Amino acid sequence: MSDRSPAPGALELVEALVNTVDLESGADALDTAESRARFGLAEADLAGARELRESLRAVLLAHAGHPPHRAVTPLGELLAAAPLVVAVDTADGSATLTAASGGPLASRVAAAVAQGLVDGTWMRLKACEAADCHWAYYDRSPAGRGRWCSMQVCGARAKMRRYRAK
Repeated sequence: MSDRSPAPGALELVEALVNTVDLESGADALDTAESRARFGLAEADLAGARELRESLRAVLLAHAGHPPHRAVTPLGELLAAAPLVVAVDTADGSATLTAASGGPLASRVAAAVAQGLVDGTWMRLKACEAADCHWAYYDRSPAGRGRWCSMQVCGARAKMRRYRAK
């Protein structure tokens, strides 16, 4: 849906997961084996992955100042049990949180969120304001106040609706 470039670093995983469903058409990319393989998911993992996706969407809507799209399990609860490991680089001593070896999708998402917090990029990952979209996008606007995944599509539609309402 979006014409924006992907989120930086590990947040690209979060953005890609949230954007596996097109709310307007109902098409869910996780229904295909190829898409599940991209996230390292088995068919048995689908329910949990979808729950994680919708909890992430609710948080990204909150980043943009919008209420949740529906009732979801709080993201903190889903990530609380995600196994993470502190990896220390022997060359320079730098440390990062990473998903435990062979860890589930929730672990990789938790590591991406942690890295985004450290980088200061987490709060700029948002969900589109349009109720029929809620596509995840990384807000690169100077003030960090972007509202739509695409100004040419969702932004233009919202402005046209507002204009016609007048």
